[in-house]
This record gives sequence, structure tokens and C-alpha cells, in this order.
Amino acid sequence: MESFLISKSGLKPLPRIYIRPITGLVPRNYFSKPRFLHTSKCFSDLKVTTPLKVASVEEDEEINERMHGINKIGEQEEETIFDPAAPPPFNLADVRATIPQHCWVKDPWKSMSYVVRDVALVLSLAAAVVYVNNWLVWPLYWVAQGTMFWALFVLGHDCGHGSFSNNPKLNSLVGHLLHSFILVPYHGWRISHRIHHQNQGHVENDESWHPLTEKTYMSLDNNELTWRFKFPFPLLVYPFYLWGRSPGKTGSHFDPNSELFVPSERKDVITSSLCWTAMAAILVGLGFTMGPMLLLKLYGVPYWIFVIWLDFVTYMHHHGHQDKLPWYRRKEWSYLRGGLTTLDRDYGWMNNIHHDIGTHVIHHLFPQIPHYHLIEATKAAKPVLGKYYREPERSGPLPFYLIGVFIRSLKEDHYVSDTGDVVYYKTDPNIFKSA
Repeated sequence: MESFLISKSGLKPLPRIYIRPITGLVPRNYFSKPRFLHTSKCFSDLKVTTPLKVASVEEDEEINERMHGINKIGEQEEETIFDPAAPPPFNLADVRATIPQHCWVKDPWKSMSYVVRDVALVLSLAAAVVYVNNWLVWPLYWVAQGTMFWALFVLGHDCGHGSFSNNPKLNSLVGHLLHSFILVPYHGWRISHRIHHQNQGHVENDESWHPLTEKTYMSLDNNELTWRFKFPFPLLVYPFYLWGRSPGKTGSHFDPNSELFVPSERKDVITSSLCWTAMAAILVGLGFTMGPMLLLKLYGVPYWIFVIWLDFVTYMHHHGHQDKLPWYRRKEWSYLRGGLTTLDRDYGWMNNIHHDIGTHVIHHLFPQIPHYHLIEATKAAKPVLGKYYREPERSGPLPFYLIGVFIRSLKEDHYVSDTGDVVYYKTDPNIFKSA
């Protein structure tokens, strides 16, 4: 019928119209309804109501599925694209507002209960190993006691931040007692650690395990490279850092005239250095009283286990993520952006022993929060932090998996560029080939 009408009108049939291939992303419902090819005005004059061509149901569904698949892929790509160096869409006040008010409350009695617990464990371990005095037991004691020394450090660390209590005198007293016992100059460390928190993520201004610039890295001799990058030597550097700081920086935690300190802090530094000296003198006296070998077994070996814990944990909180994390300079750096480059770590059974120091992101942003509220505060803040919070890999009872992460980082994270306001670690493939 249609052909007859067309032939009588003197018109030639229109060429067959095909659907052109579509590129790019289109709305999912674009092809959800059948579509008819439009006829020209002359056809309407002829009262022709039958369409020239109807897209079949099979063709429509096939195209719809294809477009739906393209859109889905596009959405997935959009969801997975995340730039950790991009300024976050929230500010520090937004994060603070998510944290329950009671998480900010410092309970000195609760804080002191942890001190009593840890000191009691230290004394009990020492008494037990002396009583048993068996070489099969001594290695277990060294690991356990060294871990407890590290726990004492963390409590003194809370004193330094003021999260132990609201009483500065109590914080200073407890901090000096705990840190002097493990040969850490309390005020010297407290001040340099404050600098670390205030400048976390800044290439030049950060204080703790900050990256070496390419120029500084290239100036290191093989001995310095070994102590910085060859396992296990980086786990033993903390006492040397206290005396001489990191490569590229000068000064000492014991010297009141060091560039670390301002004139108003010199008396505090002297006080802490005197406390450190008093503890060193006590240890010398004990060496003469009980003998150097027993002192080495009771205190010396656990001290170095503590140093390993300290270097290991502080390094892992700022290095070793599977994705490269940015370091900043100049206007690109901010307290929030720097703090968001820190990492939480799970230490298994050790979490409770060393007072949840692994919940590090919120601690870095808000060091005033007591350690016993950090887990709750982190949980509350995670919805705002979004992808800027990197969920830690879950550990077994003991965090042995982190040893591999640590070693891999030592092999890959060597230096950053001398220029640029947003930089990432680079790898020197020839680091020890000439050593």
C-alpha cells in the first residue's frame, strides 16, 4: 500500500536510514523507548500513518545494554580516580566537629592507671627473669621488656602532647620520670616532636623521618646510606638522632643552644639533659653493683628492643603505603594536608600494649586527644575523611607483615626532587651497587 501511494505521487522512496554509531557516555534511559524515524511533511499530507522503519526490540535492547555497559565503566573509572595530593573538600573544623565531645576529656586518674600498669609489668618482668635466670627465658624477657619500655615511651609521649592531663606540672613530672628511665631527654624530645607535628608532610620543615632531597641524598657517603636505607640499621638510629638529628639538619636534643630551641626553652632543655645524665649515672652505678653482664641483660638489650620499636613504628606511620603519598612545599603545604599523609597501622595484640599508637591520623590532626579515645574519634571522623583516610591492613596477633612493608619502603623511598611544591619519593636503583 505504501509503495503504491508513493509511486502515484511521483516521489522516489527515501533511502534506508541506519542508526549512526554513538560514542561517549549517554544517559542510561536514552534508548529505553522505541523510536520512530520521522517522515517528511509531504508524507503527512498523504495521510500515511505507517512508519518507514521501526527499530526492532532486539536492536534496541542490544544498543541499550551496550550504552549501559559504557556508562558503568565510566562510573567505575570516575569512582577509582583519586588524587591524594588534591586539597581535601573539607577543613580541620569539619573533622573536629565529627568527634564526640567526651573524646576530648583528659582523665588524669585513668592516665595514671596506665602508668601504674606498665611500671608494674616492667618490675614484674625483671623480678621474674632474675628469679628464673635461664637462658631459654632471657630472649623472651628481652622482647617483652623492650616492648614495655616502648609502652612507657608512649605514655611519656602523651605527657609531651598534654593529652595525659590538663595539669602541665603533672605532665612534666610523669614525662620526665618515664622518658629519663629509657634515656630520652623529655623536653628536648617534646619540642622537636612538636615541630614534627606542626610541619608533618613538609619536605624541609618536618623533623621525623622526613624525605631527603636529591641534593642531600647524593651527598651521603656509603656509611650514611647504610644507616638510612639498609635493613636493619635504620631500626637502630634513634639514639644517634637525639645527638645529631637527621641528615641535612644540625643540632642536638641535649644542647640548649641548638637551633631546635628558642631562648625561652633552654631551661627546660637543661633540666631534661640533667635528668638524662642522672639516669645514665644510675646505670653506671648499677653496672658496678650487679656487674655489667647482668645490667646488659636486664636493661641494655631491652633498651635496644625499645629503640627498634620506636624507629619501626614512627617510620611506618609516614612511609610504606602501597600508593605513593605526596610531600609538600611552600603554599601547597598546610597542616591538614600534611596530617592527612600519615598512616594508621594495625599491630595486632600490640595495639593495647602500646596504647593504640597505631591510630595515628587523628592523633596527628588532634594530638590533644588522649590515647584511650583515639579509636572512637577515628571511627567518628572516617565518613568526613573519606578516601583521605587509608584503612590499615589488618594484622594477625603479631604484626610480622609490616616487616616486609618496611623493607620494601627502604628499597623504594629514597629521595624527593629538589624542586616542586608537590613531590613524591623516587627510587635510586643503584643505591648500593657501588657500596
